[in-house]
Amino acid sequence: MQRPNAVTTALKLFVILLLALTLAACASKDRPRPGDVAADGEAVGVDTEVRPLGRDGRPIAGPMGAPGSAISQRLVYFDFDRDAIASEFLPVVNAHAEYLANNPQARIRLEGHTDERGSREYNLGLGERRAMAVQRQMLLQGARASQIRVISYGEELPAQMGSDEQAWAQNRRVEIVYERGSQ
Repeated sequence: MQRPNAVTTALKLFVILLLALTLAACASKDRPRPGDVAADGEAVGVDTEVRPLGRDGRPIAGPMGAPGSAISQRLVYFDFDRDAIASEFLPVVNAHAEYLANNPQARIRLEGHTDERGSREYNLGLGERRAMAVQRQMLLQGARASQIRVISYGEELPAQMGSDEQAWAQNRRVEIVYERGSQ
Protein backbone atom coordinates (compact mmCIF):
# COMPACT_ATOMS: atom_id res chain seq x y z
CA MET A 1 0.00 0.00 0.00
CA GLN A 2 1.26 3.46 -0.90
CA ARG A 3 1.53 6.28 1.57
CA PRO A 4 0.04 9.55 0.33
CA ASN A 5 2.69 12.16 -0.12
CA ALA A 6 2.50 15.61 1.44
CA VAL A 7 1.51 17.37 -1.81
CA THR A 8 -1.51 15.11 -2.39
CA THR A 9 -2.64 15.51 1.21
CA ALA A 10 -2.25 19.30 1.05
CA LEU A 11 -4.20 19.44 -2.23
CA LYS A 12 -7.07 17.40 -0.76
CA LEU A 13 -7.19 19.63 2.32
CA PHE A 14 -7.19 22.73 0.10
CA VAL A 15 -10.14 21.43 -1.98
CA ILE A 16 -12.12 20.51 1.16
CA LEU A 17 -11.42 23.93 2.69
CA LEU A 18 -12.46 25.68 -0.54
CA LEU A 19 -15.75 23.74 -0.67
CA ALA A 20 -16.47 24.49 2.98
CA LEU A 21 -15.87 28.22 2.46
CA THR A 22 -18.07 28.26 -0.65
CA LEU A 23 -20.93 26.58 1.20
CA ALA A 24 -20.53 28.90 4.16
CA ALA A 25 -20.61 31.96 1.89
CA CYS A 26 -23.84 30.78 0.23
CA ALA A 27 -25.56 30.17 3.55
CA SER A 28 -24.65 33.51 5.05
CA LYS A 29 -26.61 35.79 2.70
CA ASP A 30 -28.52 38.31 4.75
CA ARG A 31 -32.11 37.32 4.01
CA PRO A 32 -35.09 38.65 5.94
CA ARG A 33 -36.54 36.12 8.31
CA PRO A 34 -40.17 35.91 9.35
CA GLY A 35 -40.67 38.27 12.25
CA ASP A 36 -37.95 40.75 11.19
CA VAL A 37 -39.12 44.36 11.09
CA ALA A 38 -38.03 46.94 8.51
CA ALA A 39 -37.14 50.52 9.38
CA ASP A 40 -40.68 51.66 8.49
CA GLY A 41 -42.19 49.16 10.95
CA GLU A 42 -43.53 46.79 8.31
CA ALA A 43 -43.01 43.07 8.77
CA VAL A 44 -40.33 41.65 6.47
CA GLY A 45 -40.44 38.21 4.88
CA VAL A 46 -44.03 37.64 5.93
CA ASP A 47 -47.19 37.88 3.86
CA THR A 48 -49.17 40.29 6.02
CA GLU A 49 -52.23 40.41 3.78
CA VAL A 50 -55.10 38.60 5.44
CA ARG A 51 -57.56 37.15 2.95
CA PRO A 52 -60.68 35.29 3.99
CA LEU A 53 -61.08 31.71 2.85
CA GLY A 54 -63.94 30.35 0.78
CA ARG A 55 -65.81 27.07 1.21
CA ASP A 56 -63.00 25.28 -0.62
CA GLY A 57 -60.37 26.57 1.85
CA ARG A 58 -58.67 28.77 -0.76
CA PRO A 59 -58.42 32.56 -0.45
CA ILE A 60 -61.43 34.41 -1.77
CA ALA A 61 -60.83 36.26 -5.02
CA GLY A 62 -61.87 39.85 -5.72
CA PRO A 63 -61.55 43.23 -4.05
CA MET A 64 -61.20 43.20 -0.30
CA GLY A 65 -61.20 46.79 0.94
CA ALA A 66 -60.80 47.57 4.61
CA PRO A 67 -62.32 45.04 7.00
CA GLY A 68 -65.90 46.08 7.63
CA SER A 69 -66.13 48.18 4.45
CA ALA A 70 -69.02 47.57 2.08
CA ILE A 71 -66.74 46.06 -0.61
CA SER A 72 -65.29 43.57 1.90
CA GLN A 73 -68.76 42.16 2.63
CA ARG A 74 -69.89 39.32 0.37
CA LEU A 75 -73.30 38.45 1.81
CA VAL A 76 -76.73 40.02 1.31
CA TYR A 77 -79.38 38.72 3.73
CA PHE A 78 -83.12 38.58 3.07
CA ASP A 79 -86.30 38.49 5.13
CA PHE A 80 -88.41 35.34 5.23
CA ASP A 81 -90.02 34.54 1.86
CA ARG A 82 -88.79 37.87 0.38
CA ASP A 83 -86.58 38.72 -2.57
CA ALA A 84 -86.35 42.50 -2.03
CA ILE A 85 -82.94 43.85 -0.98
CA ALA A 86 -83.17 45.46 2.47
CA SER A 87 -81.92 49.06 2.58
CA GLU A 88 -79.11 48.09 4.95
CA PHE A 89 -77.57 45.90 2.20
CA LEU A 90 -77.80 48.42 -0.65
CA PRO A 91 -74.34 49.89 0.16
CA VAL A 92 -72.82 46.40 -0.14
CA VAL A 93 -74.49 45.68 -3.48
CA ASN A 94 -73.69 49.17 -4.81
CA ALA A 95 -70.01 48.92 -3.78
CA HIS A 96 -69.61 45.67 -5.72
CA ALA A 97 -71.49 47.17 -8.68
CA GLU A 98 -69.10 50.13 -8.68
CA TYR A 99 -66.12 47.77 -8.60
CA LEU A 100 -67.52 45.84 -11.57
CA ALA A 101 -68.22 49.05 -13.49
CA ASN A 102 -64.62 50.20 -12.95
CA ASN A 103 -63.10 46.76 -13.69
CA PRO A 104 -64.65 45.37 -16.89
CA GLN A 105 -62.51 42.21 -16.69
CA ALA A 106 -64.00 41.26 -13.29
CA ARG A 107 -66.62 38.51 -13.16
CA ILE A 108 -68.88 37.47 -10.30
CA ARG A 109 -71.33 34.73 -9.49
CA LEU A 110 -74.42 35.57 -7.43
CA GLU A 111 -75.45 32.48 -5.46
CA GLY A 112 -79.02 32.58 -4.15
CA HIS A 113 -79.88 30.60 -1.01
CA THR A 114 -82.94 29.98 1.16
CA ASP A 115 -83.72 28.42 4.49
CA GLU A 116 -85.15 24.90 4.67
CA ARG A 117 -88.81 25.90 4.86
CA GLY A 118 -90.80 25.40 1.65
CA SER A 119 -90.51 22.84 -1.13
CA ARG A 120 -87.28 22.23 -2.99
CA GLU A 121 -88.73 23.70 -6.20
CA TYR A 122 -90.09 26.79 -4.44
CA ASN A 123 -86.77 27.40 -2.70
CA LEU A 124 -84.79 27.08 -5.94
CA GLY A 125 -87.06 29.72 -7.47
CA LEU A 126 -86.80 32.00 -4.43
CA GLY A 127 -83.01 31.70 -4.38
CA GLU A 128 -82.94 32.65 -8.06
CA ARG A 129 -85.26 35.65 -7.50
CA ARG A 130 -82.98 36.87 -4.70
CA ALA A 131 -79.88 36.59 -6.88
CA MET A 132 -81.70 38.30 -9.76
CA ALA A 133 -82.71 41.17 -7.45
CA VAL A 134 -79.04 41.71 -6.57
CA GLN A 135 -78.11 41.49 -10.25
CA ARG A 136 -80.76 44.10 -11.21
CA GLN A 137 -79.44 46.53 -8.61
CA MET A 138 -75.87 46.03 -9.82
CA LEU A 139 -76.91 46.63 -13.44
CA LEU A 140 -78.66 49.85 -12.41
CA GLN A 141 -75.38 50.96 -10.81
CA GLY A 142 -73.30 50.40 -13.96
CA ALA A 143 -72.17 46.77 -13.87
CA ARG A 144 -72.47 44.86 -17.16
CA ALA A 145 -74.69 41.81 -17.59
CA SER A 146 -71.74 39.89 -19.06
CA GLN A 147 -69.91 40.24 -15.74
CA ILE A 148 -72.59 38.54 -13.63
CA ARG A 149 -73.73 34.91 -13.47
CA VAL A 150 -76.77 33.98 -11.39
CA ILE A 151 -77.27 30.58 -9.78
CA SER A 152 -79.68 29.30 -7.15
CA TYR A 153 -78.88 26.61 -4.63
CA GLY A 154 -82.19 26.96 -2.80
CA GLU A 155 -81.90 25.18 0.53
CA GLU A 156 -79.11 22.82 -0.62
CA LEU A 157 -76.07 24.64 0.86
CA PRO A 158 -77.03 26.06 4.25
CA ALA A 159 -74.57 28.43 5.89
CA GLN A 160 -75.74 27.23 9.29
CA MET A 161 -77.37 23.95 10.20
CA GLY A 162 -80.42 24.10 12.42
CA SER A 163 -84.16 24.57 12.46
CA ASP A 164 -84.47 27.81 14.39
CA GLU A 165 -84.77 31.48 13.45
CA GLN A 166 -81.04 32.12 13.92
CA ALA A 167 -80.06 29.38 11.45
CA TRP A 168 -82.82 30.29 9.00
CA ALA A 169 -81.77 33.97 8.99
CA GLN A 170 -78.17 33.00 8.12
CA ASN A 171 -79.37 30.79 5.28
CA ARG A 172 -81.59 33.41 3.56
CA ARG A 173 -78.83 35.06 1.54
CA VAL A 174 -77.10 35.84 -1.73
CA GLU A 175 -73.35 35.25 -1.79
CA ILE A 176 -71.24 37.49 -4.03
CA VAL A 177 -68.42 35.29 -5.36
CA TYR A 178 -65.61 36.76 -7.48
CA GLU A 179 -64.40 34.29 -10.05
CA ARG A 180 -60.66 33.57 -10.07
CA GLY A 181 -58.51 35.28 -12.62
CA SER A 182 -61.10 37.93 -13.40
CA GLN A 183 -59.88 40.77 -11.21
